[in-house]
Amino acid sequence: MPQNDLTSVTPAQEAAGSPRARKVPRIVVLGGGSVGLYVARRLRKKLKKSDAAIVVVDPRPYMTYAPFLPEAGAGSIEARDVVAPHRWALKGVDVLQGKVTQINHGAKRITIQPEAGEPYEVSYDEVVVGLGSVSRTLPIPGLAESAIGFKNVEEAIAVRNHVLNRMDVASSTWDADLRKRMLTFTFIGGGFAGVEAIAEIEDMARYATRNYATIDPSDLRFVMIEGSGRILPEVSEPMGEWALEEMKKRGIEFHLNTFLSSCVDGHVKTSTGVEFESDTIVWTAGVKANPVLKDASDLPIDKLGRVIVLPTLEVATEDGAIVADAWAAGDCAAVPDVLNPGKFCPPNAQHAIREAKKLADNIVAKRAGKPAEEYAHKSVGVVASLGMYKGVAELFGFLKLRGFLAWAAHRSYHVMAMPTGNRKIRIIIGWMGQFAMGREIISLGSVHDPRDEFRKAAVPPAPLGTKIEQKAESSAETAAEGQPVEAATGK
Repeated sequence: MPQNDLTSVTPAQEAAGSPRARKVPRIVVLGGGSVGLYVARRLRKKLKKSDAAIVVVDPRPYMTYAPFLPEAGAGSIEARDVVAPHRWALKGVDVLQGKVTQINHGAKRITIQPEAGEPYEVSYDEVVVGLGSVSRTLPIPGLAESAIGFKNVEEAIAVRNHVLNRMDVASSTWDADLRKRMLTFTFIGGGFAGVEAIAEIEDMARYATRNYATIDPSDLRFVMIEGSGRILPEVSEPMGEWALEEMKKRGIEFHLNTFLSSCVDGHVKTSTGVEFESDTIVWTAGVKANPVLKDASDLPIDKLGRVIVLPTLEVATEDGAIVADAWAAGDCAAVPDVLNPGKFCPPNAQHAIREAKKLADNIVAKRAGKPAEEYAHKSVGVVASLGMYKGVAELFGFLKLRGFLAWAAHRSYHVMAMPTGNRKIRIIIGWMGQFAMGREIISLGSVHDPRDEFRKAAVPPAPLGTKIEQKAESSAETAAEGQPVEAATGK
């Protein structure tokens, strides 16, 4: 049933739809990531509530700042500090938590599947598509069953907990083959995401070995598999080579011009014939635009599934005709790079945030009868962290930094780009605490299935019709009588 037919009068549901005619136009922002959050914040700042109602739709209640995922995975930043809660960061904006399952721009309606309950529809006057991307996977045997991505904060923390858990278990395992399998960590994909992930996790794991009497740093095996002939294609080849050699010195094993062929039950096979056992397989081999755009949308898309847009970030057909009242930016949009004709803006946070601001400004301009401006941004450069106090950076087209200075530039740039002052302060305080007290290296793997221990402790249910007698007894009284505490439940 369309949300517009509901009679609820709560603010969020009124934002989604109301049986009464809307008094102000509604701008629906699909996605609450970098694009969605910055578009909504800027629109709310520039438009009065009487000018437009702004609604953000996202399955998660927060925005994840992706450049900090490797540091969060390595325990250098608290996981909660790399996300910006929507209800905190989007004051004056209505937030609907749910997954967009269909976009019908012809009717100006979207369909939302909430986490609980039936799907519903929301109508709009203008739509901003900032649905981002998802992991680009391949039909490799065992990949879905054995691997984990590194695209969101939940995955980053799961990888960290899993790596430390394997070290915990291996420290008390005397089977040499099993121990070797547990201490082998495999990462697929040598782009920015993969290199930063393996570098940070490796740095954390080797740091953690100081707490294991039975594990030496040389016992850890970190393996990267990359299909091309180099890593870090985002930087110049000499800088990429330097990063490769530095990571090799740390013992990280690289297989370039190599593809993953299979990883069934953790048995890794590559296209070059290399085979080994690994309990940890992390997939970071690229992303693709949110599939809903290709599967359930009438907006024009290119062959890669991205929304076609003009440099003004207005959605357009292949022949350049503007699709009225539709805008898009970020990973899910093919944004032309006007400074490099024939190319598109890379899908990174630096461009996404700036695109979002320009998009919001253009919406305001069009409403005022002014022309939209083209998005043009000359990249200030790229920065990558390779572990604590280690990094690589190319800035302003001429400044090349390595080691500590590059690492400092990485942290400085991204902490300034992190939305909300609250999160900036929390991250800086966390870094100060880490500098003073060392890195936090405890595994809390059980948080991924907190009911597991309770399920194991639960007794089978009694047969139907059996009378269960229960009496209230304190654990102190039961223990004083010398009875097991669990006897207090009685039968």
